Amino acid sequence: MTAPPTAPARSLRYWLMKSEPDECSIDDALAAPHATVPWTGVRNYQARNFMRDGMQVGDGVLFYHSSCPEPGIAGIARVASGTRPDPTQFDPASPYYDPKSLADKPRWLLLDVQALRKTRLVSLADLRGAPVLAGMRVLQKGSRLSITPVEPEEWREITERLLA
Repeated sequence: MTAPPTAPARSLRYWLMKSEPDECSIDDALAAPHATVPWTGVRNYQARNFMRDGMQVGDGVLFYHSSCPEPGIAGIARVASGTRPDPTQFDPASPYYDPKSLADKPRWLLLDVQALRKTRLVSLADLRGAPVLAGMRVLQKGSRLSITPVEPEEWREITERLLA
């Protein structure tokens, strides 16, 4: 009897995930139990689909502070769980409540993110100053998605050069 074929190992992917620091900063994430926080409140279908269809445990995350005086990458994290329904969509007291989302057919998902380390702030100016990052989604005019893919060469430029 032969063993069933196994799927080839998927290489790591990389992501940029935005969080408002007054809601969940890199310091908050590092202080959380096991440095893990549920990534709640995603209310954009494309960002939700990135979580559902693209993100897997172990993927690298650039933890980005947004909607603050100086936005930028504030830490390194990793995807720590698969997706599950975001409970805030069912809570009428939550700012993320969605009355059209049904418990048996939830619209919105979350996954856990594990903060690995705080970094110096890599500002938008720093990112724009690196030619290899010119195509990075966070730098594109009108880009407002809270979760975007990061290309391997972009990840390397940020983690090996800008954070060195």
